[in-house]
Amino acid sequence: MPLKTLVIIPAYNEEATITRVVRGIAQHIPHADILIVDDGSVDNTREVALRAGAKVISHPFNLGYGGALQTGYKYALNKEYEIFIQMDGDGQHDPSFMVDLLAVISKGEADIAIGSRFLQTRTIGSEDEPYRAPFMRRLGMRFFGMLSSLLIQQKVTDPTSGYQAMNRKVLEWVSSDRFPSDYPDADVLIMLHRAGFRIREVPVRMFENRDKKSMHSGWRPLYYIFKMLLSIFVTLMRK
Repeated sequence: MPLKTLVIIPAYNEEATITRVVRGIAQHIPHADILIVDDGSVDNTREVALRAGAKVISHPFNLGYGGALQTGYKYALNKEYEIFIQMDGDGQHDPSFMVDLLAVISKGEADIAIGSRFLQTRTIGSEDEPYRAPFMRRLGMRFFGMLSSLLIQQKVTDPTSGYQAMNRKVLEWVSSDRFPSDYPDADVLIMLHRAGFRIREVPVRMFENRDKKSMHSGWRPLYYIFKMLLSIFVTLMRK
């Protein structure tokens, strides 16, 4: 019998893509429940998600990516889910790879499985192309990947991936106040490693998001780099 599974999807103004995302999940892991955390959307994300068959929790205003994840984590903890996946609501993450992420957790091979777009080995078809990030984003990924690899003593290729699967023990940890409220990335991987959790990267496919600004666009990269370095420094200072 499959473990009680929840898919958590933070969503902000994703009415154009959320139906496709929900249906893709239902196709590949039909036993899982799907929770959309509507993070203060001003479009019809909530209504569209409900019609697609997902459960929805709506924030009265936008709390940010980390805040939306925290809502999903606390819901999963309260409802006693044994395993959960998090993915984006913009259609960037290929839902067919959820099976690979879940397999790592259900077999007890790791506590958290990180979907890496840079380890892709499974060919989907003729339309399959390598993921190409903008130069500055790619540079940031490489820098924090190298830093994370050094600090946790294992190779990290995709430290900014939001496509993840975790077991109950990790769920209890990320539901605490230690979890960042804005951009949880490399700092969380380092925190999880220092807390004794086993981390495994799994090859996944991701699509480029050409229709929407990244949360790392504009002036945000400078803030992101400063915040991430500060968060990692504080993490290393903790016992």
